[in-house]
Amino acid sequence: MTTKKSAAKSPSDAKAPGAAGQVRTATIVRHTAETRIDLQLTIEGQGRYSVSTGIRFFDHMLELFARHGAFDLDLVCKGDLDVDQHHTVEDVGIALGEAFYRALGDKRGILRAGYFVMPMDETLAVAAVDLSGRTAFAVDAKVRTRLVGDLQSELVTDFFEGFARGARANVHVKTMYGRSNHHKIEAIFKAFARALRAACSRDKQLGKMLPSTKGLL
Repeated sequence: MTTKKSAAKSPSDAKAPGAAGQVRTATIVRHTAETRIDLQLTIEGQGRYSVSTGIRFFDHMLELFARHGAFDLDLVCKGDLDVDQHHTVEDVGIALGEAFYRALGDKRGILRAGYFVMPMDETLAVAAVDLSGRTAFAVDAKVRTRLVGDLQSELVTDFFEGFARGARANVHVKTMYGRSNHHKIEAIFKAFARALRAACSRDKQLGKMLPSTKGLL
């Protein structure tokens, strides 16, 4: 993949991103030959969002991700959808993960790991996240149809892989059971949002300590 322009900056870089009471934000500009992504993230948000990727069901998943995570998210992606949806979905995952990585800074004072079990009508999904500095992912959505809405369902895995790469995190999501393929994907995104919200939360007990014995995350 040839990159024409790739840059990222965090407005909070002037101060320690883990400082108590500080709003943690990041801006990502990721322009390649395949996608042009402009993204702004605030971790201490109110679930406000403005999302446009050209894939409406994917937009819906990112919108509910922001709302359930209480993150503020502004995201515009203009991708080569005439070729395929893959580049758009994967690159959005990478950019979003990179935004969390930058906004969290040295990760001092955060819980680091989180999990959530999310029911959605007849469906149950689980998600676990560790902001460990190491990339790993496991996705079991149990979706058997090619399309859910206008989203190619196999790309759900590519989104979470991209996020794990961008965030340098362990990401595990799984549908335990369910009937509706729409519900399966939606429950996974909601569970993931709430697990990540917990992982990013500040640890009042450990204060500004790094949540690792290695001395680096």
